[in-house]
Amino acid sequence: MPYGVVHRFAGATKEQYEASIGAVHPNGGRDLPEGQLFHAAGPSPDGWTIVAIHDSRESWERFRDNTLMPRLQAGIEGGFASPPEETTFEVENQQTA
Repeated sequence: MPYGVVHRFAGATKEQYEASIGAVHPNGGRDLPEGQLFHAAGPSPDGWTIVAIHDSRESWERFRDNTLMPRLQAGIEGGFASPPEETTFEVENQQTA
């Protein structure tokens, strides 16, 4: 079952997003990690919001545990300064245009 993740980075900027995504996604941020089906990001009233859909909860946890968190914890020059507020959910309905 697809699995959704919403990250809210309070006070974050587009520049921090670009530095962070370039460090955690393949090909300098131009490609999606294995198992990720969808990625959207943009400014929100309190900072920056990212929405990702993975093909399964296991895919998300593998990316989170093996790539995302180790790189964020190590520090990304110009990247997000603090961890996100995270919401996750099982995707019951997924439509595309």
